[in-house]
Amino acid sequence: MSQPAQAAPSVAGTRTLGLDLALYLGFALFALVTALVSEFATHRIWGCYAAVGYALAAAHTTWQFLRQHHGDARWWWSRWAAIATSFVLALLAPLVHLILRRRGGGDWHPDAAAWGAQPEVWVIERSASLLLHTGTPYADVTALGRPPEVNDYTPYGPVMAVFGLPRALIEATGLDTSSIAMALTDARLVFAAVAIACVFASLRLLGRPRVPIAAAQLAVVSPATALTWAVAGPDLAVLGLLVLALVFAVRGNTVLAGLCLALVISAKLTAAPAILVLLVLLWINRGARAALVFTGALAGMTAAAHLPVILLDPRAFVEHVIAFPAGAGVVESPAASPLPGHLIADTGPAGHTIALVLLAVAAVIIAAWIVLRPPTTGSDAALRIAVGLGTATLLTPATRWGYLVYPLVLLGARLCMPDLTSTSNVPDTPTARSTRPTRAGE
Repeated sequence: MSQPAQAAPSVAGTRTLGLDLALYLGFALFALVTALVSEFATHRIWGCYAAVGYALAAAHTTWQFLRQHHGDARWWWSRWAAIATSFVLALLAPLVHLILRRRGGGDWHPDAAAWGAQPEVWVIERSASLLLHTGTPYADVTALGRPPEVNDYTPYGPVMAVFGLPRALIEATGLDTSSIAMALTDARLVFAAVAIACVFASLRLLGRPRVPIAAAQLAVVSPATALTWAVAGPDLAVLGLLVLALVFAVRGNTVLAGLCLALVISAKLTAAPAILVLLVLLWINRGARAALVFTGALAGMTAAAHLPVILLDPRAFVEHVIAFPAGAGVVESPAASPLPGHLIADTGPAGHTIALVLLAVAAVIIAAWIVLRPPTTGSDAALRIAVGLGTATLLTPATRWGYLVYPLVLLGARLCMPDLTSTSNVPDTPTARSTRPTRAGE
């Protein structure tokens, strides 16, 4: 029997691998620069691991490019092998290293070289301890007996404290901070677990669609996600819940969509633009009654999450959650990445006003886009939320470049959304899954 002829490399396959190579080289360059120049030890440690992981992914892509005509179908020659390499070395390895490093101390240390986690982690764990002992995650910064500082603030909604409860409960037992139990309850592991659970639940609800390589590159192994995963993590848990809320809306589960989105905005208020998108999506596809039910569930859960802490200490809530992020607190927010909004605002009072005007104009334009060209699919909705949160990140005067993880993850999630309206029934049978076309190179 004659051997089958070897297929010549396709133009599309060559172009795809070329894009992969450029992407991994760019990721590696970013990680290397981070390892060399970052002021934070946590970022430098991440950069060392990630630079190697991305470089190996680039080398694998180069080898795959050279072997195209061999037609080897084994998974380690596929594009997923580069994703796996990046995941192990850019996400898992630095997270384990930093959790073990944290067991030696370093929380609240004034020298960033001693940290094993970014302040977000300690702040959220402290907020959980405060919630356990005082009923509110917010300390009165005017009653500390000393001038308040940045890390005295908890600029998150009350739900965010829940992620720190495992650590707070272990701390309440009086265990040494270097114990294995303390390491296993590091808030970053809770953030990661919630994010992963939400991803699997979302894919299950969507009928387990095939995940494109580009989605994994954008949402999982990009430096925005990988660095956040290793050194902090709260935004990933929020994003997981946000995507799950979107999927509930796509499936027409209006109550669950409202409850889930309420948890999102009760953890981080910056995700609030998603409210309009999901409301319009449900209104268009399910009608006014569904939108009303969604709104009721959203309002009820949001009130249940906020009212107890607001009633207990309204001044502390306003200071931490509203005044501090807006730059009107007792201490000024240090968020100051060199993005357009900050650069414009940094030119002086007039620049600050211009930045706010640009942000308001952008908000009006995006709102008009959502209303006049309403989203009818999960893909549409994910795109509009990504554009809204991405624009807010770019134009807000006090912001961090790490918040770009929001649009990147949402764009990755968009690629996984079946092109179905929320009035459609997403298939979830073995037969339906088996008939989905495969994508070349995956």
